[in-house]
Amino acid sequence: MAEIVWTAQAAECLDQVFGWIEKDNREAAVGVVTGIYSKVQLLKNQPRIGSRYLGIEDREVREILYGHYRIPYLIRSEELIEILGVFHSAMRIEEYLK
Repeated sequence: MAEIVWTAQAAECLDQVFGWIEKDNREAAVGVVTGIYSKVQLLKNQPRIGSRYLGIEDREVREILYGHYRIPYLIRSEELIEILGVFHSAMRIEEYLK
């Protein structure tokens, strides 16, 4: 089972998602953030469940989807997965994943 760590940028992204949704509906914000977190937990046992992110070739960066959100992650080893961010699907994440 792999350990999952969130980068500072990923944690900030998740906070921003919460804050944006919370403006209209706190309960919905809690639901979305909880859903994203639960989806990420699947990576512990299935780290390659996400599709390969083709914009980066020198590292194994993959992404999973939750609703309208893309969650890129880096497989550092079989024991360590690093969450790189949480981005709305309309965003160009290439700028953030250099």
